[in-house]
Amino acid sequence: MSELPNGWETSTLGEITIGGVDQGGPKSNCDTFTYVDISSIDRSTKRIENPQTLERKKAPSRARQRLIAGDVLVSMTRPNLNAVALVPSPLDGSIGSTGFHVLRSPLMLQRWMSYRVQAHDFVSEMSSKVQGALYPAVRPKDIDGFYVDVPPRKQQEEIADEIEKQFTRLDTATAALKRVKTNLKRHRASVLKAACEGRLVPTEAELARKEGRDYESAEKLLQRILRERSARWEADTLAKMQASGKPPADDRWKQKYKEPSAPDTSNVPALPEGWCWAYVDQLSWRVQYGTSAKCFEAGDVPVLRMGNIQAGGSIDTLNNLKFLPKAHSEFPELLLERGDLIFNRTNSAELVGKSAAFTGELNPCSFASYLIRASFVAGCDSAYVAACLNSVLGKRWIKSVVNQQVGQANVNGTKLKDFGVPLPPEFEQARIVATLSSALTYIDQLNSAIVKRIVQQESLRQAILRDAFTGQLVPQVPTDEPASALLERIRAGRVESLKKTAARNMARKRGQQ
Repeated sequence: MSELPNGWETSTLGEITIGGVDQGGPKSNCDTFTYVDISSIDRSTKRIENPQTLERKKAPSRARQRLIAGDVLVSMTRPNLNAVALVPSPLDGSIGSTGFHVLRSPLMLQRWMSYRVQAHDFVSEMSSKVQGALYPAVRPKDIDGFYVDVPPRKQQEEIADEIEKQFTRLDTATAALKRVKTNLKRHRASVLKAACEGRLVPTEAELARKEGRDYESAEKLLQRILRERSARWEADTLAKMQASGKPPADDRWKQKYKEPSAPDTSNVPALPEGWCWAYVDQLSWRVQYGTSAKCFEAGDVPVLRMGNIQAGGSIDTLNNLKFLPKAHSEFPELLLERGDLIFNRTNSAELVGKSAAFTGELNPCSFASYLIRASFVAGCDSAYVAACLNSVLGKRWIKSVVNQQVGQANVNGTKLKDFGVPLPPEFEQARIVATLSSALTYIDQLNSAIVKRIVQQESLRQAILRDAFTGQLVPQVPTDEPASALLERIRAGRVESLKKTAARNMARKRGQQ
């Protein structure tokens, strides 16, 4: 153990606080009261942000602790989340939940104590003492037993002031980073919107006119896609019939092919020259749900799930993968192919519809039942369709067709087939996808750097606290009254406080008889 700074003393939280917080609950002469429970605390700011006003007759059983300004509240449940806060003056007289352990000490600087319980060593030790699985919590004696190095009272003020000054600088820097992060999100949305409106790259019509050449319009491309779609259906259907041992005797089976319907363009936004509207159903030859089979932590074939599809339009192939054996009965039918679109069909309303193009980085690879795979005919780039679905165009469409269930939103395969794609000519799609990929990669890199810096800010915060509580944050003044004298006064005050609490409890019992 390192040597303590001059004038410091080692004690415990229990020894430097008075204990015996009044458990009388809301006062009988009040119709309503202010209630502070764990949900009232913002864990990032360590402040009481959302106290409740409740009727006294409807007070929950936990509403018992009578708080005063300066009390330090420490949540005993899930201490790893570090829900701690200092009771401000406006909440003097409020009622706290018994889920808090209240640290109160008239002689210690409460601001100093509130910062002390935010430090990593406190959080770590409390997390190691958790009991219970469904309701993990520590006990008051666990918190009271935590050892702290107590500085002289004057240094406590200097330390708290310096922490606040340093934290204010960090908060300002973090707020600036978060603003940039928000602006990047908006920039991403604007880039995607421009891509789907023909404003990201020069259109094929413009280039053809400038270069004095002809070009294949999207309408002509769509007719080619529809022919190839029909041919693909015929080839697949014939192969299945032959595999089942029932080859066709004539061509009447071809009449079963269902021509996809075209979108109604009477009330849709105008498109750039050379573009046209087309349904996903027209552009794809297969729209299919993934496997609902139980997956495993290890195996031969990775299975992509909702969490692997990133909101930005990429696929995370490194984390949270589950697996199925190579001999699984749904293979090779449910193996992904390069160029397949993966669509997240269910999640929160914000995340349903996130889409990405499978680039074949995992081979073989499958996908789970909460995802939909759409395989497109040559001439339609799935990365472009994914961009449309991830853009404001796709989000508006999803909002209009989503089936909101309890806690989740859902878009099924039939609805996905009816998503209207603003289809550019084939070569223009390629330019859009290339430019979009470069722009989004750059945005992702900047965003990752910002996220890293925000995480570093929290590390700096803990470094400041570590220096503060080891005597390295402010200069040591040998003439300050030593902490030993302060601890003696605290012990005397603690004894007196316990006597008053015992007398108060005794009086309350007599009043109830």
